[in-house]
Amino acid sequence: MHTPGAHGVRPWWTRWLIQPQSLRARRWLFQVHAWTGVAAALYVVLLSLSGSVLVYRNELYRAFEPRPVIVRDAGVPLPLPAIEQAARTAYPGYAVREARPGASAGHGVEVTLVRDGQELRRVFHPATAADLGDPVPLGYRATTWLIDLHDNLLAGDTGRTVNGLGALLWLVLAATGAVVWWPGRAAWRRSLRPTLATNWKGITWRLHSALGVWSLVFIAMWGLTGTYLAFPDTWASALDWLEPYDAAQPGARLVDQVQYWLAFLHFGRLGGRGIPGCGPGACNEATKAIWALVGLAPTVLALSGTTLWWNRRRRQRARRGRRTRWS
Repeated sequence: MHTPGAHGVRPWWTRWLIQPQSLRARRWLFQVHAWTGVAAALYVVLLSLSGSVLVYRNELYRAFEPRPVIVRDAGVPLPLPAIEQAARTAYPGYAVREARPGASAGHGVEVTLVRDGQELRRVFHPATAADLGDPVPLGYRATTWLIDLHDNLLAGDTGRTVNGLGALLWLVLAATGAVVWWPGRAAWRRSLRPTLATNWKGITWRLHSALGVWSLVFIAMWGLTGTYLAFPDTWASALDWLEPYDAAQPGARLVDQVQYWLAFLHFGRLGGRGIPGCGPGACNEATKAIWALVGLAPTVLALSGTTLWWNRRRRQRARRGRRTRWS
């Protein structure tokens, strides 16, 4: 057992347990946590809000599923060449790739046009050739756009790579946040509660501290699974190295189960995924609700953390200004 030295200096791990604020490493990790959080705040808010919505992506797709456009009093349908000519007139420079009539005379004609590799789909009135709009509902298109934003930052493979690096920042924030949160053995239970303070600064700090520790496991999980979804081949190679495939024993490996859960844990749709007693009904709805609700926590943490950082910087500038005047 280690005892304090001749001058009563405790070992660092004892100081961390009892009075972590006295450790220089903690102060350094506090700066890492604060500056990483501020730098990534907008990114965190973006992923947090979009991720909470996209827990229900399947429900959104079903709600906004494209349906045939049906017109009343359609009249005598025009021949397809006339519809195609109307489409070319409405969209100069586009070529008609396909004109597809509906199942009946009252269905709109869906026309696919292309220009410079870009595809445009429109529905035209079967009798008047009037442009009736996009065959895909706005809600469906918005859901697809939001998925691309969340997965790829609207930048294809490059955005997916940036997202993978961003997921590493989530892990950094989780690890440094856990160290910074620890208030010492005597006060850790009290720090689990966002108790009211006498001013907004104290309330903001306690909210940030308590919410951060309660959502810590989720934030670390989203960071870890985010790296897997961004770099699946790298993960697969690393896991294969840890447990190589054995043709003589072709059953499922432990690393296969790891990859399975890395893929599904991120989204919260866990019903019917092999958890005992968690089927596609109530349990699945409960896990989605939990993921969607906790998914908002990083937004609150980013906003409260940025507020705390800004207030701290303002106080530092004020102190420097006073010292300058006194000198």
